[in-house]
Amino acid sequence: MKKAFDMPKIVVEQFVPNEYVAACGDENKVYKFKCDAVGGSWLTEAGTVYLETNGEAGFQRSDTELGLYSHCGETHEADTTDSFLKGYIVNYVPFGYKEVIVWRGPDGNNIHCTTNLNMETWETAKS
Repeated sequence: MKKAFDMPKIVVEQFVPNEYVAACGDENKVYKFKCDAVGGSWLTEAGTVYLETNGEAGFQRSDTELGLYSHCGETHEADTTDSFLKGYIVNYVPFGYKEVIVWRGPDGNNIHCTTNLNMETWETAKS
């Protein structure tokens, strides 16, 4: 039996991307969240906001007080690089508290709180 020599062949396929990959990551990305946290009791919508600072679960008087708060009801756009802190909105008569995420606003002085504690579900957009 005689062997035949075949020339090597090069087969070239054209690259066609089938997925979108963002090259810029979280740059210029914002969270959209609603400032919806109402007071810690059924008597009032206002309350005092505290940051979780003592490392113990649940509100403790040793947590850091930020000040009085009443929800504005607006949907805010906050940079994903901003600080979002665990906190509580507290009422004293009758006593009650709710866990919230606190955003201090672009100047760091305002208090905005949401009861949506799962930030992975927050809507995002490019700013």
